Amino acid sequence: MNQETKTLHPMTRAILAIIALAVIVVSANLLVSSLGVGHKNADFTSDKVHTLSDGTKGILKELGAPVVIRYYATRSSDYMPEDLKLHMRRVDDLLAEYENLSDGKLRVEELDPQPDTDAEDSANLDGIRGQSFDDQNLYFGLAVSCLDRTSTIPFIDPNQETMLEYQLSRAISEVSRPDKPLIGLMSGLPITGGPATMPGQQGQQPWVIYQQLAQSYEVKDLTMTPEKIDPEIDLVLLFHPAGITPEAEFAIDQYLLQGGTVVACLDPHSVAAQMSQPANPMMGGAGAPTASTLPTLLGAWGVSMGTQVVADESYATTMNGNRVGLAVLTVPQDGMPQKDNVITRDLTSLVFFLPGGLNKTGGSGVSINSLVKSSENAGLADAFKAAQLDPSLDRSLTDRKAYDIVMHLSGSFKSAFPKGKPGSEEVAKEEDKKDEKPATGDAKPEDKKEEKPSHLVEATKDGNVFLISDVDAFFDQFAYRLQNFGGGMQVAQQINGNPSLLFNIIDQAAASSHLIGARSRAAVARPFTKIKDLEAAARRRVGDKIAEFETQAEEAQRKLGELQAQKSAGSELYLSPEQEAEISKLRQQEVDARKQVRELQKDLKREKDKLAGRATLANVLGMPLLVILFGIGLLVKRRSATRAR
Repeated sequence: MNQETKTLHPMTRAILAIIALAVIVVSANLLVSSLGVGHKNADFTSDKVHTLSDGTKGILKELGAPVVIRYYATRSSDYMPEDLKLHMRRVDDLLAEYENLSDGKLRVEELDPQPDTDAEDSANLDGIRGQSFDDQNLYFGLAVSCLDRTSTIPFIDPNQETMLEYQLSRAISEVSRPDKPLIGLMSGLPITGGPATMPGQQGQQPWVIYQQLAQSYEVKDLTMTPEKIDPEIDLVLLFHPAGITPEAEFAIDQYLLQGGTVVACLDPHSVAAQMSQPANPMMGGAGAPTASTLPTLLGAWGVSMGTQVVADESYATTMNGNRVGLAVLTVPQDGMPQKDNVITRDLTSLVFFLPGGLNKTGGSGVSINSLVKSSENAGLADAFKAAQLDPSLDRSLTDRKAYDIVMHLSGSFKSAFPKGKPGSEEVAKEEDKKDEKPATGDAKPEDKKEEKPSHLVEATKDGNVFLISDVDAFFDQFAYRLQNFGGGMQVAQQINGNPSLLFNIIDQAAASSHLIGARSRAAVARPFTKIKDLEAAARRRVGDKIAEFETQAEEAQRKLGELQAQKSAGSELYLSPEQEAEISKLRQQEVDARKQVRELQKDLKREKDKLAGRATLANVLGMPLLVILFGIGLLVKRRSATRAR
């Protein structure tokens, strides 16, 4: 039996469809959010400004304890400058990306400090002080905490936008460590202090750079003859390793092959060595060796450094008495080729005293990057003549070219001691094998099991080496201005960027291996170069017209003065027809020039409007067009697959 089917009113069907669509949209959003699919994105910018670096991803992946970022931003104030509001949105996106990639190990707490609130108290406890804008105390900073350790960025400066990711990643790495980074020190100079050089004198104070190092890190003295270097040491600092033994080089070699980091300060002629440990005839001493190198390791690393020093006519320094120190190099930013490397990015100049020339010989299989180098107008000179500021030094320079002064080596190193530790049984066995004569006749050699070497021949992890061809750059007298006060208190003030260079290297390498070689982040806000070029061209055209008008005005004034001079001294001052015509011409020229300027400004505005219109059209239609083209392609593919069946 047929039953009459009841139909719904069209309006009712429309309402139900809208409700169903809303339920589907909400459910889909909840599902996507719970699965984490909604946090995926694609970065199509040329510099990948919306993508975190591999180093940051590595730090977030290795997080053990949970990390909390307290993000203080005054959002409800009308006094916040527009540039800070815009930068605030970029920081919001950056922190969201950190949170999404941390797998729940990192949490961002957004706080809006208002007067007399808990958020303001929390900001003060974290050491974040507000910035004064129009008599308003506004906050814009970060505090990164893990367990009982906290690191702060008191103010997020928009001018330092490119460094924010590095600063934040470094802070996360610092607080997530349970203890201070451990630095192993091997020094041929008494940078930790020492006994008096003469009887009755006070003992030597530690170098300022060592005192600052000990404040931030745990420093362990490995001596110059370590049997073995623990791979748990975050960084080994070699400071003027004069007369280093092959056994000590072997210990460094094995540490590096396990993924270690070495910062080696070498010197072909150290003034600091002479001043720290001068020759004492009464004690029968010859003084400290002035030259230091790594005779075996450098060659294995694909680097060489001779006994001569680098003299540079372009970077020469004027010393006291207007004497030119050709081998005392004041290196500007032009001598730091990696402009986006965070080690040298903010350094304005460096001063090196009789540095050595590092050369890349190759063959090591590792990456070698120049951090600081001389100019092309540099050559090698005799160290003793250079130390005496010999005025004839420029005539004796050899091999003029650019020499590396600071370089970074990274990658999978190979052992400089493939036969084993010098003087060990393994080396003796290798030598014995060379002396053995092959068996003759029908005698068959006995099967021998191949013994596994007790040392590493190839790297188990990628290692890093930083080479600096000057030790004097970090000596107290050359790097600081020292002021002594009563009670033995001493204040040290940097006089150049040398200490910052060393600490930038150590801070980056010791904080986390993921930060080594870090680059500054590309800026999100980039200049509209096309519009700026148009404006510059328009200014040139307008400027030419204005200059032309001023020239015409001056010429008219000159002619006017000549007409006035033709009158007798006692004649009545009045305007002749010629003067009136000249003045009228001058005024017409002024009107015409101003009109041309206005037309040029209108042309410029029309060009800018066209550019803005094209950019807007591309933004509005570009993505829908891509989606449509993708849909058409998918439809064609499905149709082809259906027909094939």
